[in-house]
Amino acid sequence: METAGKIFPSGLFPAEIAQDAGFSDAFRARQMYSWIVKGVSDFASMTNLPAAERERLASLYGSLRSSSVSSELEDSDGSLKLQIRLRDGSAVECVLLEDIEGRKTACLSSQVGCPMGCTFCRTGQLGFLRNLGPDEILEQYYFLKERRGFISNVVFMGMGEPLLNLPAVRKAIALLSDHDGIGMSMRKITISTSGVVPGILDLAKNGPKVRLAVSLTTADNELRSEMMPVNKSWDLAALKEALLTYQKITRERITLEVALTGNRNASPADARKLVQWVKPLHAQVNLIPWNSIPDLPFTEPDSNQLRTFSDIIEKAGLITVQRMHRGRGVMGACGQLGDTLILKE
Repeated sequence: METAGKIFPSGLFPAEIAQDAGFSDAFRARQMYSWIVKGVSDFASMTNLPAAERERLASLYGSLRSSSVSSELEDSDGSLKLQIRLRDGSAVECVLLEDIEGRKTACLSSQVGCPMGCTFCRTGQLGFLRNLGPDEILEQYYFLKERRGFISNVVFMGMGEPLLNLPAVRKAIALLSDHDGIGMSMRKITISTSGVVPGILDLAKNGPKVRLAVSLTTADNELRSEMMPVNKSWDLAALKEALLTYQKITRERITLEVALTGNRNASPADARKLVQWVKPLHAQVNLIPWNSIPDLPFTEPDSNQLRTFSDIIEKAGLITVQRMHRGRGVMGACGQLGDTLILKE
């Protein structure tokens, strides 16, 4: 499905800006690009451009950004969730998470809603409207940076399936990592997928070489199909083959994310199945205690379940990390985005 149309300057490189904005001098396009990267939100702030050019640009585009912040919520743990209203009236959410060491991570959305339908995820219950353009993706980053300053990491773990919108995600990553622009290291950028096998193989062969995270949830094929409909298209065998190919090409470690629910996939038997499935891979297992979502038929795992599950994985020699709860107070944690969101006005 297409994006909302014309890409605004926040999603363009200098050469593209020069053509799109009708600059006769490429130097002016580079100046404009520099201002966008600095995070200015209007043409009037681009003070080294002639006043006549600023007026022309304002007339041409109307506004520098294609989207605006319609609401913002701050959690007691410091997490920030923004609701972004897009130019066609649709909306997405993005989150800024800060760890105990002060590192700030922007969790960005790639689609309006999500087509994947994971049963434990609120976003998956919303349905799907369209893909985001690279400008709409980058503007989430700029809005978060305006409010919280320097951002060290970006994860495509917000609303949507990034590997079903690879052209826009690739462009956004290229802009994020541009040495003449934001300059973020590729090692600080993560794409998270529900397991879209063609996208994983495309990423392996054609890049970009960022970190890959896969929402695994369970190594039981039947249960995964129940909880994650993507498994009906690409089951665990197909997913493992794709990940082995990915690692053969990239030689990179993969993160496997396991959203543990107390009543579905957190038993010792589930842990042992997980160990057997993961062993051939060079992977880290992130255990994510399910974040409560009203009206969904799941329970949070208790501390004993978490401890037992984690012990089985660790004793098998696998690297495992238990993710901290961040953003739950504003429904901004993993799986919670879109809880109060109306996708389109």
